[in-house]
Amino acid sequence: MSTEPLKDADGKPLDPAAQAVVNKVRRMSMLSAIATVLGISVVVVLVGLRIYRSADAPPAQSDIVATLPKGAKVMSTAVTANRVVVTVDIGGVVELRTFDASTLQPVGRLRFVEER
Repeated sequence: MSTEPLKDADGKPLDPAAQAVVNKVRRMSMLSAIATVLGISVVVVLVGLRIYRSADAPPAQSDIVATLPKGAKVMSTAVTANRVVVTVDIGGVVELRTFDASTLQPVGRLRFVEER
């Protein structure tokens, strides 16, 4: 803060009461600016932490039962980034069942049969 007294529009120094009011307003506005910067910093840090932690969070565990016809055998399985493929032998007919890896919901089925 400046120690030089302020001057009014005529160039005369302000009286001590007016100078005290100006100094008080300056202090209050400085505290308000510091509080605003601190508040914005806290919000930015919290948002950053939530984004950072959500990327590392393990997926929720889910137990899903897929029903196969009687006599069916699982021949193989394969997992990619977003799909799970299960090869099933159902009475001599080979079938590929595809599931979404994150939700384990069925997304497709491919059946191989012989031509007649």
